[in-house]
Amino acid sequence: MNRLLSLAALMGAAILATGCGDGEEDNTIPVAIVGPITGQYASFGGQMKSGGEMAVADINEAGGVLGKKLDLDTGDDACDPKQAVAVANQMAGKGVALVTGHHCSGSSIPASKVYAESDMVQISPASTNPAFTDNRAGPNIYRVCGRDDQQGGIAGAYLAKNFADKNIAFVDDKTAYGKGLAEETKKAMNAAGKTETMSEAITAGERDYSALVSKLKQANVDVVYFGGYHTEAGLIIRQMRDQGMATILMGGDALITQEFWSITGDAGEGTLMTFSPDPRKNPAAAEVVKRFKDKGIEPEGYVLYTYAAFQAWKQAVEKAKSTEMEAVVKAMNDTEFDTVVGKFKFNEKGDPNLPPYAVYRWSKGGYEQISE
Repeated sequence: MNRLLSLAALMGAAILATGCGDGEEDNTIPVAIVGPITGQYASFGGQMKSGGEMAVADINEAGGVLGKKLDLDTGDDACDPKQAVAVANQMAGKGVALVTGHHCSGSSIPASKVYAESDMVQISPASTNPAFTDNRAGPNIYRVCGRDDQQGGIAGAYLAKNFADKNIAFVDDKTAYGKGLAEETKKAMNAAGKTETMSEAITAGERDYSALVSKLKQANVDVVYFGGYHTEAGLIIRQMRDQGMATILMGGDALITQEFWSITGDAGEGTLMTFSPDPRKNPAAAEVVKRFKDKGIEPEGYVLYTYAAFQAWKQAVEKAKSTEMEAVVKAMNDTEFDTVVGKFKFNEKGDPNLPPYAVYRWSKGGYEQISE
């Protein structure tokens, strides 16, 4: 009986050993992308999926990581906090070593607690709310994008300088991302000496904003700063035009998708937004950008940031010579990464020291950087 128990214990230990970051028969390492694959923000999930799939394919073609191929899983959180936590638990149950995600800050923040407790590395390519790293769930939580206090600072200063004599309204969608970004932008604008005319909030997912637009029109608003996503921003712009308003809308990085123009059409002409310096123009990304375009994929928005998240993790794992969380975290903290979005290091919060945000303008179906 004792021999049987000892054998069972050894078998159990072996099963546990193979479940901590390595796939079947130790030939693969399970990794995942988690984001809004479905729902109204699915265009951003599509960006993440495109970037992650090519990154994993490129890594595997080059021999994998530590001699093992990556086995990519995809989770759909639909930018819903509860669904995000459920998907995070699923990934923990699968022994995933890396989660590149989530997109929405309202998903990343609660899901990060699961990853911290499960010793899984999380790298978000797109969650910009400062609380994600200011209130970091664990040392294994990172992002490769900027923060809303950074882009809010740029947007607020731009508004104060370029619309000093105009009526400016702030509207947010009550989400962690939208509300937080609007607050940071307003704070920066106020600090630059400009006061807003009014502030309003909407509920994300609604389609009729005529009551809001009527308030904006009555207050003679010249510029609307919108904290929220491209779907609601596009509808607000269209409905302002329907009421004869030429009001300019400015938003954040959530407007950096061609789906925005699909919603607005020509009504979106002149819309302003903040985003990081265009990574597609980074010389180090030229070859990867070409391959995306050859496949009919425009690597806009967070495509290259997702690709970069996998690059950074691979470089850290190879330096650590292990997928074990503590070893990888030590390497993540001590490495300067060379990626398609540029070279960077993580600070003590898990934020990258990448270049600051810039202002972009939508025109004729595309967008161009107009300020540094």
